[in-house]
Amino acid sequence: MDKIYDLIILGAGPAGLSAAIYAGRSRLDTLLLEQGQDGGQIALTARIDNYPGQLDGDSGSSLIARMSAQAEKAGTNRIRDTIRTAELDRPIKKLAGRNGDYLAQTVILAAGASPRPIGCKNEDNYVGRGISFCATCDAPFFRGLDVYVAGGGNAAVEEALYLSGFARSVTLIYRTEQLTAPKVLQEQAMQNPKLRFLPSSIVTEAGGEGHDILDRLIVENVKTGALTELRANPQDGLLGLFGFLGFQPSTGLFEGQLEMEGGYLVTDANMHTSLPGVFAAGDIRKKSLRQVVTAAADGAIAAVQAARYVRQPK
Repeated sequence: MDKIYDLIILGAGPAGLSAAIYAGRSRLDTLLLEQGQDGGQIALTARIDNYPGQLDGDSGSSLIARMSAQAEKAGTNRIRDTIRTAELDRPIKKLAGRNGDYLAQTVILAAGASPRPIGCKNEDNYVGRGISFCATCDAPFFRGLDVYVAGGGNAAVEEALYLSGFARSVTLIYRTEQLTAPKVLQEQAMQNPKLRFLPSSIVTEAGGEGHDILDRLIVENVKTGALTELRANPQDGLLGLFGFLGFQPSTGLFEGQLEMEGGYLVTDANMHTSLPGVFAAGDIRKKSLRQVVTAAADGAIAAVQAARYVRQPK
């Protein structure tokens, strides 16, 4: 007979790991499912400046390593698997993965979000060949080259500043007239001699000889419709394009089962979704602020609520 857990947590980012820690403190028999590395987006962040109690120079990976160790100490069971289907509208919830089926009385959905595509022609051809969505991962490959960043928000400016430590130049391309990042980041960007700016613009096409490496971009001015071709320095033969246009929640498995808004799961203040025994935490849910600190808080609340659900009279 398949084992029935008290709680399954889907996703080992800050929300899922926080939930695992609190579930362990509540003595729930908990399974944490993750298809990749722990940490989600934050694991790719080179420096964290706004998490309470952080260590000096803390990176996303170091913070996540400590969270993972805490979750393990709390007695959380761990399995790496990719979930293909979810059946949540029943007393015993079922998540079916590549390697097996997993059953529980309650589920916390903390699968986070993934980078939104740039949306330009030929984008898929050049991912990993000049197009990237992770500055921390790929910045060293563009040392001394010209790099372009699609986006003008918080993440885009943060990553552009990081890339400036490697690239010859970094140009931000953004649809709006002004950057939308917080003022402190805008000030840092404007003061950085390596950063350049292309407002009211979008990348419409990526190109390269034989689809091998990215060496040119077509940029459109959204006000005038004018097209500009940006080419790699002939001596380089390569340029970089990083996409930071926001994220799309990993909610495809739950369409038609749970209430959503704009692709995000709708919850109440206690992380309850529209189905009993199903909770959501972190970037996957509709909320006003998506940061490590709010993800951790979501996970803690969801785990406490799951414990109450498990122990209530049926």
